[in-house]
Amino acid sequence: MPYYYYMGTDNLLILALIAVFILGLVAQSGVNRTFSKYSKERASAGLPAAEVARRLLFQNGSDVQVHEVRGSLTDHFDPRNQTVGLSNTVYSSSSVAALAVAAHEIGHVMQYQEGYTLIRLRNSILPLASFGSNAAPWITILGVLMGSGNVAMVGVWLFLAVLLFQLITLPVELNASSRALAMLQDGGYLAYDEIPGARKVLRAAAMTYVVAVLSALVSFLRLFLIARNSRRD
Repeated sequence: MPYYYYMGTDNLLILALIAVFILGLVAQSGVNRTFSKYSKERASAGLPAAEVARRLLFQNGSDVQVHEVRGSLTDHFDPRNQTVGLSNTVYSSSSVAALAVAAHEIGHVMQYQEGYTLIRLRNSILPLASFGSNAAPWITILGVLMGSGNVAMVGVWLFLAVLLFQLITLPVELNASSRALAMLQDGGYLAYDEIPGARKVLRAAAMTYVVAVLSALVSFLRLFLIARNSRRD
């Protein structure tokens, strides 16, 4: 194919990277805006998020511990030491947003406890994806500098693990959110008319994972194009 075809494709991918970057900013802004809005709405149960998290863990037969961590929206579940970390803005808050975020992390606990298939699959890919996210671009560039398309393609296929990791992460996060809403509603921690607000908070957070998938996809295609062109050269 003619050279200008590759240049055109390359320019499209650069534009796609810029578009994804902008989408990421929009998504993060949406998370902050939505969380801020529903942080002002106190849940009818009147319980702080940390207490709700502990009750949900107890009800599901889990001995995972809950503690406070610094920052805003730094909430996470660490399966290595069996702890749920709730951020300063969530831990003591009894808002609709805080309960949604806390329950989402408990949703992850339940996934691990039940041996959720996608969690096991994601964990199996994690070491390769962690290595690939840093090493793959350099290996591809090294292959190009060496004039070896085969070496360049090693970097491309290594980065595929990153893309697969992000693809699997998205349904994992959506599942944790679905579990969170069910637990909050079934446990009476959120009233019926408070559930939509919690859903909006979790949906806004999910958009950041959609952007992560798009970013990984565009980066993969970019590396693939570089490696393929080096082979043809």
